[in-house]
Amino acid sequence: MLDDNKMTITDDDGNEHEVEILLTFENADKTKNYVLFTIPDDSEGNVYAYSFGEDGEMVEVEDEEEWQMCQEVLGAFLEEEES
Repeated sequence: MLDDNKMTITDDDGNEHEVEILLTFENADKTKNYVLFTIPDDSEGNVYAYSFGEDGEMVEVEDEEEWQMCQEVLGAFLEEEES
Protein backbone atom coordinates (compact mmCIF):
# COMPACT_ATOMS: atom_id res chain seq x y z
CA MET A 1 0.00 0.00 0.00
CA LEU A 2 1.42 3.37 -1.04
CA ASP A 3 0.40 6.75 0.36
CA ASP A 4 2.47 9.83 -0.55
CA ASN A 5 5.99 8.96 0.62
CA LYS A 6 4.84 6.17 2.94
CA MET A 7 3.93 2.58 2.32
CA THR A 8 2.98 -0.40 4.43
CA ILE A 9 5.03 -3.56 4.19
CA THR A 10 4.42 -6.96 5.75
CA ASP A 11 7.37 -8.85 7.22
CA ASP A 12 7.90 -12.62 7.13
CA ASP A 13 5.95 -12.99 10.39
CA GLY A 14 2.89 -11.21 8.99
CA ASN A 15 3.47 -7.98 10.93
CA GLU A 16 2.74 -4.72 9.11
CA HIS A 17 5.15 -1.78 9.26
CA GLU A 18 4.70 1.72 7.92
CA VAL A 19 7.90 2.89 6.21
CA GLU A 20 9.02 6.18 4.67
CA ILE A 21 10.11 6.02 1.05
CA LEU A 22 13.30 7.95 0.35
CA LEU A 23 13.28 7.35 -3.40
CA THR A 24 12.47 4.93 -6.17
CA PHE A 25 14.53 4.48 -9.31
CA GLU A 26 15.22 2.20 -12.26
CA ASN A 27 18.64 0.70 -12.96
CA ALA A 28 20.66 1.87 -15.98
CA ASP A 29 19.57 -0.95 -18.29
CA LYS A 30 15.94 -0.54 -17.19
CA THR A 31 15.54 -4.16 -16.10
CA LYS A 32 14.81 -3.53 -12.40
CA ASN A 33 13.08 -0.98 -10.22
CA TYR A 34 14.25 -0.17 -6.71
CA VAL A 35 12.80 1.43 -3.62
CA LEU A 36 14.92 2.79 -0.76
CA PHE A 37 13.14 3.38 2.53
CA THR A 38 13.54 3.85 6.26
CA ILE A 39 11.47 2.67 9.20
CA PRO A 40 10.53 5.82 11.16
CA ASP A 41 10.90 4.26 14.62
CA ASP A 42 14.31 2.70 13.82
CA SER A 43 16.69 4.54 16.13
CA GLU A 44 19.71 3.50 14.00
CA GLY A 45 18.35 5.19 10.87
CA ASN A 46 18.95 2.19 8.63
CA VAL A 47 18.15 2.46 4.93
CA TYR A 48 16.62 -0.60 3.28
CA ALA A 49 16.88 -1.39 -0.43
CA TYR A 50 14.45 -3.63 -2.29
CA SER A 51 13.86 -4.35 -5.94
CA PHE A 52 10.31 -4.72 -7.21
CA GLY A 53 8.50 -5.80 -10.32
CA GLU A 54 5.26 -4.89 -12.03
CA ASP A 55 3.42 -7.32 -9.77
CA GLY A 56 4.55 -5.32 -6.73
CA GLU A 57 6.54 -8.17 -5.20
CA MET A 58 9.52 -6.78 -3.32
CA VAL A 59 12.84 -8.58 -2.91
CA GLU A 60 15.54 -7.35 -0.54
CA VAL A 61 18.75 -6.30 -2.27
CA GLU A 62 21.44 -8.73 -1.12
CA ASP A 63 23.81 -8.68 -4.09
CA GLU A 64 26.91 -6.58 -3.27
CA GLU A 65 26.97 -4.88 -6.71
CA GLU A 66 23.29 -3.97 -6.49
CA TRP A 67 23.72 -2.68 -2.93
CA GLN A 68 26.69 -0.53 -4.04
CA MET A 69 24.62 0.92 -6.88
CA CYS A 70 21.79 1.73 -4.43
CA GLN A 71 24.23 3.46 -2.10
CA GLU A 72 25.62 5.56 -4.98
CA VAL A 73 22.13 6.59 -6.10
CA LEU A 74 21.18 7.46 -2.51
CA GLY A 75 24.37 9.49 -2.10
CA ALA A 76 23.67 11.46 -5.29
CA PHE A 77 20.06 12.01 -4.22
CA LEU A 78 21.11 13.31 -0.79
CA GLU A 79 23.71 15.64 -2.34
CA GLU A 80 21.07 17.03 -4.69
CA GLU A 81 18.64 17.54 -1.81
CA GLU A 82 21.25 19.52 0.14
CA SER A 83 21.91 21.95 -2.72
